[in-house]
Amino acid sequence: MNEKKHVSSNPHIRSKMSTSKIMFFVIIALLPATGFGIWNFGYRAAILIAVSVGSAVLTEFIYEKCMKLPVTIDDLSAVVTGLLLALNLPSTLPWWMAALGAVFAILIVKMLFGGLGQNFMNPALGGRCFLMICFTARMTDFTYDGVSTATPLAIIKDGGQVALLDMIIGRIPGTIGETSTIAILIGAVFLICMGVIDLRIPGTYLISFTVLMGLFSGNGWNIEYLTGQLCGGGLMLGAFFMATDYTTTPITEKGKYVYGLALGIMTFILRHFSSSAEGVSYAIIICNLLVPLIEMVTMPKCFGKGGEA
Repeated sequence: MNEKKHVSSNPHIRSKMSTSKIMFFVIIALLPATGFGIWNFGYRAAILIAVSVGSAVLTEFIYEKCMKLPVTIDDLSAVVTGLLLALNLPSTLPWWMAALGAVFAILIVKMLFGGLGQNFMNPALGGRCFLMICFTARMTDFTYDGVSTATPLAIIKDGGQVALLDMIIGRIPGTIGETSTIAILIGAVFLICMGVIDLRIPGTYLISFTVLMGLFSGNGWNIEYLTGQLCGGGLMLGAFFMATDYTTTPITEKGKYVYGLALGIMTFILRHFSSSAEGVSYAIIICNLLVPLIEMVTMPKCFGKGGEA
């Protein structure tokens, strides 16, 4: 018996799903929302998307070269960050602001904390919130068909009526990628079918938010109101594409449900009680910060340490 055995550290069972493959699937899933956003808002949306993606990739490349680290842009995570950031921006935003947001997302939120897998919040949402704080007026300037107007979510908050069919299709003002519920759901179904995400977090998120709105918003179970809340703003995009980010979500089974519930509660609080009609971005970032605590209280006990047999 002279056969040599290869001994290695765990894990010994590995998934066939690589980081680059997961990111590629996410990019494919975002194409319907991206394509509709370009069709809906025109060439300015296409320019912002290209600038945001290019800035994100270039920032990661330059940082890793300067720090003499392996270049990891081929894992496509920077592309996903730049694309998600762009889809959360109004088409009227100056291109240099999109570039600044992408640099902040990659450099500050991602790379300075150790790169992919080490960031404590979703980089794209970190970049968006940074731009919201620095350039609030430009980030809330929504123009549709050449007219500056309020978003349907703001109209609903003020007690007005909106065309629900237009909200579902996407013929409304808003950020580039959030307007079409149909396009977002097509991408979400693709990710679910590919096994990239499941419904535990987004399902718990959307159900808990809907229940809270139905019980405490003062509008009861008005179907038009609840549908407008679900289809308006960045809720659908956030629930399926950003709340499910592997790095910033709990690893425990129970923790995923707790996390989704926390997202629903926080989004309800921000939308109902704050002066803003939106709240998804801040809700996800706040809940990102709660993930270590959620994992601590939902971690299964080791066998022999008080765990159940």
